[in-house]
Amino acid sequence: MEPSSSYTVIITGASSGVGLYATEALIKKGWHVVMACRDLPKTERVAKELGLAPESYSIVKLDLADLDSVRQFVTDFRAMGRSLDALVVNAAVYKPRLKTPERSVDGYEISVATNHLGHFLLCNLLLEDLKKSAHPEPRLVTLGTVTANPKELGGKIPIPAPPDLGELKGMELGFKAPIAMIDGKAFKPGKAYKDSKLCNMLTMMEMHRRYHRETGIIFNALYPGCVAESSLFRDAPKLFQVIFPLFQKNITGGYVSEAESGDRVAQVVADEGFNKSGVYWSWGNRQKEGRDAFCQEISNEADDEIKAGRLWEFSEKLVGLA
Repeated sequence: MEPSSSYTVIITGASSGVGLYATEALIKKGWHVVMACRDLPKTERVAKELGLAPESYSIVKLDLADLDSVRQFVTDFRAMGRSLDALVVNAAVYKPRLKTPERSVDGYEISVATNHLGHFLLCNLLLEDLKKSAHPEPRLVTLGTVTANPKELGGKIPIPAPPDLGELKGMELGFKAPIAMIDGKAFKPGKAYKDSKLCNMLTMMEMHRRYHRETGIIFNALYPGCVAESSLFRDAPKLFQVIFPLFQKNITGGYVSEAESGDRVAQVVADEGFNKSGVYWSWGNRQKEGRDAFCQEISNEADDEIKAGRLWEFSEKLVGLA
């Protein structure tokens, strides 16, 4: 079947939560969505349950914790014959109850392997596809988190520990056992997640600096609000899964539904007002009806050009691009 004339977006982790509802929202805007996911039967099931028109999406296997799977995904996508007009870096794992590091098939700590390294390779491989886009403003959009930004209210809580990549000693030494943290220090699973999301922001900013002026591609990120009822928290303690949404709804006012967060992702991908590169969009930590998005200040570490360059260099080596 010939590709339709609609624009095409790849969304990683589109089988649940923010990614699934961003898929629905972008389809409503006339986009074709490539749902890049590990579990193909699950993805097919939820797409049907949501009533998505079969011609409006494609499902392609992607396991971000397996670098060979990332490369195969790129091959499979190119075989579809579609142009690439946007890429959404959405998928993430969060495993706060691990006592010892879980490793990817490539030997790297699982949070950093999935959330950062897999996406780093994917973004670099698909950069050429974005350059060829027929869209006047192709975009690479990254999902951020308040917990990785100490300049935001939600990022000021130092539990279990704030993000801190240190001098990147863990990566410099190869990031394989017994090393499990980017800074080379003792393993802390919650911090590993925060560190990986900080890496996402550093990568977004570095891609903006390296490629925006030359290519016209928009590189940005967003925090859609606190999606407290998300499958991201499936490995958190059960009590946390019950209390956290209630806390966000009734105490902080930060709660955002998965559907609302998906709409916000779709806006950043497709709407004219979000065509700024090198920015971090937010609707604030406390939700207010009718509030427009604004450019949130990022943390000092996320804005550190020297650290971003070193992270890029080490990441290239770890994923086999160097």
